[in-house]
Amino acid sequence: MPKTKKLTLSIIPETFGVCHLAKNSPIPEWAKTLNGFCSITKTDDELSIVAPQEKIPAGVLVEKGWLVFKVQGPLGFSLTGIVSSLSTPLAKAKLSIFYISTYETDYLMVEEKNFSKAKKILGKFCNIVE
Repeated sequence: MPKTKKLTLSIIPETFGVCHLAKNSPIPEWAKTLNGFCSITKTDDELSIVAPQEKIPAGVLVEKGWLVFKVQGPLGFSLTGIVSSLSTPLAKAKLSIFYISTYETDYLMVEEKNFSKAKKILGKFCNIVE
């Protein structure tokens, strides 16, 4: 049986917020100018924006204090089980996550208060680079 290659995770050195805006909201100008890691998701139900928390203006509904592990990719669409392999051990430890997948890779967000514990758990089966 071939040995499975360990995932490599890097840590994005910023603290992020997850914003919630009304479903009919246009994408705000402040979000259009973000650099680096951010995510803008518009659905029939909401507009959700993940951004460095210091870039989020006052008055926006936001959950602050999230740190991000980036799964080193590209991963490809044929790979399976990545979300499960990362989320299951954290769920067993009762740690909440926010997960974002992109075309090339994935991002696992953990609350800052749980980051050290998550890093220790993930470090058992992933390479973590800072």
